[in-house]
Amino acid sequence: MERAAIIGVGWYGLRPTTPEVSFREMVFEAATRAYEDAGIDPRQDVDAFLSAQEDFWEGIAIADEFAPEPLGGVLRPTVTVAGDGLQALANAVMLVQTGFFDIVVVEAHGKPSDIASLGEIYEFALDPIHHRPVKPAHPLFMMAFDAQAYMMRTGADPSHLALVAAENRARGLRNPRASYAAKISVDEVLEAETIMDPLTRYDIAGYVDAAIVLVVARESVAKKLSDKPVFIDGIGYATETGTGTLEWHSWGRMPSMRVAAMTAYAQAGIGDPLSSTDFAEVEDRASHYQLIALEELGLAPEDQAHKLYERGEYELDGYYPVNPSGGSLAMGVALEATGLVRLLEAVLQLRGEAGGHQLDGVERAIVASWRGPPTTTSMVAVLSGPEMGF
Repeated sequence: MERAAIIGVGWYGLRPTTPEVSFREMVFEAATRAYEDAGIDPRQDVDAFLSAQEDFWEGIAIADEFAPEPLGGVLRPTVTVAGDGLQALANAVMLVQTGFFDIVVVEAHGKPSDIASLGEIYEFALDPIHHRPVKPAHPLFMMAFDAQAYMMRTGADPSHLALVAAENRARGLRNPRASYAAKISVDEVLEAETIMDPLTRYDIAGYVDAAIVLVVARESVAKKLSDKPVFIDGIGYATETGTGTLEWHSWGRMPSMRVAAMTAYAQAGIGDPLSSTDFAEVEDRASHYQLIALEELGLAPEDQAHKLYERGEYELDGYYPVNPSGGSLAMGVALEATGLVRLLEAVLQLRGEAGGHQLDGVERAIVASWRGPPTTTSMVAVLSGPEMGF
């Protein structure tokens, strides 16, 4: 089977509010940019369209009926994936690898600024008998349980979490798409308002409105249409057993990310991800999740991620750069588009177009996203840049 490659990317938003557009207009703006980047006409060149979205986030029943128009997919095959954008990308890869689809478009968006009751939406995912009536102070109170469990298991302390938060937000100062970038110290993170012990407000990523559109092509087609295709060498996703419940969650771990990574690595022919790739864009909607993700991805030994972080191994000039973009802590959580934001940043790095936070000589990357509690679904992709692909 031929590999799939990304030949065009477009985005809009990545700001806390976008009052000038509806979510449909936001998708249209991102799609227009992606098609220009790929040099294609969606009405003539695209064989299928995929959109990642959820009715709950939109506040509209059967919201996916709005997907074809802003993408240029009216009266064309259009499919909805109720999950993170990386799951939609995995479906696009499978379509391309059947040999029946030359070009497929993937879209994901989130507009949390339009949601008046974001906490209540999260509560719908909780058990209605034992957990929903608790009315926690924060709808994602499970994140604090994960943080406590991770620290108990590994010996990490809040200063390690604060180090991740401070470094990621500082890296965002080089990234024009990072709305929550800030120059803050570890002490300032630790002394900030506690939201859920041990997490302060700087440990938790804010929300942004964003739409991301990708143009994905079959390898032979990609090489004809683009001189800078980014190839998808492997992609996997998995959901934790007992999804949506607290009783069965593996606290302080992401077992679904480990399974997704194993799938992606097997497809890409990777044994040791540290020696086979150059950098990673990973999950960090809360600071401790970045540390957990590094271990589950095989980018740190068990219980050692916080120690390696302390030694500077994951800095931009370290042994293995992680989240050079600033991650979600600097760029924000875009609901179902969050995984594609991480992927967008990796694609720009591999194309040498990341600007102020561009890394030198990078050819292969790992992208990992977690849909967040309580669904605990993980997605992992391995990408290679134009130099390796050709």
